[in-house]
Parts: sequence; C-alpha cells; structure tokens
Amino acid sequence: MKKFAFIFPGQGSQATGMGLDLYNNFENAKKVYDIADSVLGKKISDICFNGPDETLKQTINAQSAIVATSIAALESFKNECDIKPTLTLGHSLGEYCAMYTAGVMDLETTMKAIQKRSELMDEATKTTKGTMAAILGAKIEDINTSLENASNLGLVQIANYNDPTQIVITGEIEAVNKACELIKEKGARKIVPLAVSGGFHSKLMNSAKDGFVNFVKDLNINNANIPVITNVDAKLTTNIEDFRLKMPNQINSSVMWNQSIEKAIEEGIEAFIEFGNGKILSGLNRKICPEIKTYNISDSATLKAVIEELTVGV
Repeated sequence: MKKFAFIFPGQGSQATGMGLDLYNNFENAKKVYDIADSVLGKKISDICFNGPDETLKQTINAQSAIVATSIAALESFKNECDIKPTLTLGHSLGEYCAMYTAGVMDLETTMKAIQKRSELMDEATKTTKGTMAAILGAKIEDINTSLENASNLGLVQIANYNDPTQIVITGEIEAVNKACELIKEKGARKIVPLAVSGGFHSKLMNSAKDGFVNFVKDLNINNANIPVITNVDAKLTTNIEDFRLKMPNQINSSVMWNQSIEKAIEEGIEAFIEFGNGKILSGLNRKICPEIKTYNISDSATLKAVIEELTVGV
C-alpha cells in the first residue's frame, strides 16, 4: 500500500462556483456546507457557488469558503474510497483542513477557528498598510540581501517558501516595493505583485496573532491521529499543546511549504492528494518533487478519475 499525504490549499485558491458540483452530487459534501452555514451564521455555501467574486475574495469570506470546499472534497472522497493518509499538511489556511483530517478538530470547531482567524486578520489589515509580491527565479541569498537593504524603509520579510523557484515576500508597502526593485536588479526572472489586502504572514499581523492566542486557549482540540506537518517549522506535529502554540504563530510567520513537502518525502510519502479548488499545490509540487505524483480532487469528475487511477495501483 502506497503512503499518501493529503494536502490542502490556502487563500487565493478561491473561485466563484467552487464546490457546487460536489454539493449537488455528494450528500457528505452537502452536509459540510450545511454545517458551515450554520456555524458561521451566513450562507457561505451561496458565496462559494454564486459569488460575486468581490464578496468571495474578502478575507472574512474567502478563508471559510476555501476550508468548507476543501473539506467537502475530502468527505466526498472518504465516502467513495478507503485510502487513508499517512500524514497531512496544508498551505497556510489549508493547515486547518489538515488538522481536521488528523482529528485535531471536528468540523464545527474548525469553522469557528477559521471565522475567528479571518476576522482578526481582516481587522489587522485595517490598522496596517501592507502588501505582498511573488518572486520567481531569484537566489535566496539575493532575496535576503535585498530584504535587509530595503528594511530601512519599513518591515519586509519572507511570507512563503513555496517551491525552489518561488518565494513570496510581505510587509509594509514602501519596503516591499523597494525590495522588489533590488531583487529585480539582481536578476530575478519575474516579480508579481499580489492582489491582497494586507501584509499577511508578517509582523503586521501581530495583533491578529495575539488575539488568536487567547482564542485557542479555550478551543476544543485533540491530539492528532496522524502527524500534521506544520507550516511554521516543517515538523511532524501531533501534540495538542503544540497545536495551541503553532496555530497563532502561523499567522505572522513564514509558510515553509517547500520544506514541508521535502519533510513528507523524507517520511516516505509516495503520492499526494490535493483536496480543494484549483491545482495550486499540484503546481508547486511539480517544482519541489517532480518525480512524485500529486492528484487533485475538486469536483465529481476529478474525484472519479482519481479514484479510478488510485484503485488500479493499490
């Protein structure tokens, strides 16, 4: 039996219409959305299915919408196939789906946590002026030097280690813009400013982190049934108190995705299954570990195709 890791995308993977096919074809998916609507006190299902885009991409909606859709895909798969993961991980927001998969939180608790996280992060963007940019094809040494040289203009740091060719930087607008200019001069292949409302995964999110520390103290969570590779340190995590510490820290720390996937491979993972809208993580994994297959499940067609392919080789 192959060793599988289940993986989940983060904010930015949303698209209007996501999850509707799952909702219409799988009772387990419908139940996920119904519970999410109830816990959140709003029709997040309607925002997923019908948008509009401007509403869906707002942090306070996007985070819960993405989590609900990814878990709906996961539950649909579990109903149709008995393949189980050896470990699990998610990119930033997606880590909450991973914790759900590992039994750290039930669905209601997961949605409550995401609602609070998104509210705190949204509040932080209203009191700080931040932005982010993706850096493609630059040496990490050149990025670090440029960040240091731009820091006299304000806060700037690495947000995401996405793959060997892509780093995302974050921080105050002037400092990020200067860092991008310096990195470009050092030969970066491409720099893409991101359409975000704040400097996520930076110290600009300190207020959100502090608020979440208090929230998770009383959150009903458990030890993990299988290891979760956590974003903040790319380490296997199973202990309840470690999760209480890492969940708030993730908000203002770098996402070590590249390192996390490498850790999964080190643990013997032979294939990844990405649950949720789009194929963002599949694309990153092709750069990190091109020799290892990453499947994607986002609707009934992809679910059927993946199960057919997997059950032939199991």
